[in-house]
Amino acid sequence: MDPKPAPTGPRAARKRQAVVRAARDLFLREGFGVGMDAIAAEAGVSKVTVYNHFGSKEALFTAVVAGALDEPLHGDAEGPDLSRLPDAEDLRAALTEAGRAWARAVREDEEGRALRTLVATELHRFPELGRAWRAHGPAGHHPAVADALRALADRGRLAIPDLEVAVLQLYALLVFPQMVFEQYGTELTEELSERLVVDGVEMFLRRYTP
Repeated sequence: MDPKPAPTGPRAARKRQAVVRAARDLFLREGFGVGMDAIAAEAGVSKVTVYNHFGSKEALFTAVVAGALDEPLHGDAEGPDLSRLPDAEDLRAALTEAGRAWARAVREDEEGRALRTLVATELHRFPELGRAWRAHGPAGHHPAVADALRALADRGRLAIPDLEVAVLQLYALLVFPQMVFEQYGTELTEELSERLVVDGVEMFLRRYTP
């Protein structure tokens, strides 16, 4: 039997956002072992509502972490807005500027860092998390990146034969170094981060420009 579709509409979106926020807070405080009853209570919704939106705690945890990965990419005052890339007159300059803001946001996001550490810790206790994460796929984990690259390909500005690979490559070139260094208790210098972003954009565009 196919899973029941998640609720839609503005009211459902608000409830989903409340559940994700509550789950994020509780996972960070108590780990993956926190109960769905506690998450529902924290969000001010019923447990049935939580399951209607996410189906399982593994799916909810995956949504929390995926949301944290893409959170810097929605165009606040300081962060990049990848949705503007398809309309950029100078794609190289726009992607470089977005990469700078993205890398800076990742370095400064202490809660996101804590979530990534939590994933690494909890995978040993709850291997089903790894299975849920793999089933979601790279494009599902990084929708803002996937949507921007898909739009650029649809307009003929990039030629992307494999979207999942392109999503991972862009992450690997621009932000994964920031994450790897932080796991070892250090961080990249501003100067090295700048070189990685500039060269990373150049490498990405050389690969995917038609």
